[in-house]
Amino acid sequence: MTLKRRIYATIEARMTSSRLPGKVLMQAAGKPMLEHMIERISRAQMLDGIVVATTKNKTDDPIVELADRMGVGCFRGSEVDVLGRVLCAARTNNVDVIVETTGDCPLIDPSLIDLCINSFLDTDVDYVSNILHRTFPVGMDIQVFSTDVLADVAKRTSEPDDREHVSLYIYRHPEIYTLKNIPASDEFARADLSLTLDTQADFDLLRIIFEKLYPVNPLFGLSEIIALIESNPDLTKINSHVRRNHV
Repeated sequence: MTLKRRIYATIEARMTSSRLPGKVLMQAAGKPMLEHMIERISRAQMLDGIVVATTKNKTDDPIVELADRMGVGCFRGSEVDVLGRVLCAARTNNVDVIVETTGDCPLIDPSLIDLCINSFLDTDVDYVSNILHRTFPVGMDIQVFSTDVLADVAKRTSEPDDREHVSLYIYRHPEIYTLKNIPASDEFARADLSLTLDTQADFDLLRIIFEKLYPVNPLFGLSEIIALIESNPDLTKINSHVRRNHV
């Protein structure tokens, strides 16, 4: 008999973002962005829980309070060693499979989370994501791997980049780990769209999306987002000038 693996989404979130401090608690449609994100992730059918992985900084107390209010887990760890923070968050909650997300993705579509989890469970690979070859919009980023794999990574590297970017070592070493990319269907293949929360311009766009769609249908997904943008193409100009930081 195969035991069911315990699957949690981790959300990396902190208040001291260099480009837009406090962004995860900035409000749209009457709620903080992180609250929207937790609500959306909680609709994924394949998850057993959610844990917010924040820091021990006093400035992140409001994040802990929000997580407590919403009834999801919260773990506080190092600001710079994000890999260690996520690994400890998983171990503290007895997690077998980690679905790694970041607070930059408040518009994340829960159906895509289920898609990536099912692919991970159905295939004998170490890592599944929809970002190895970008076809989905930026801001729909999902990475799935086991806690054991992340523990193995933690033993192998102490490089600052690897410790800051949780999954970096995994997908940069395909000779060690087996990888699978999930491509977007034609409906969702809009790699040109930036739906991430990184700058003030990004927030301006995401606020409009939430305020247009959320009051009508709080369960809106990527289909509705793309339809809104296609009917209002000038929306993409709001953050089209933003230069993205790539590892």
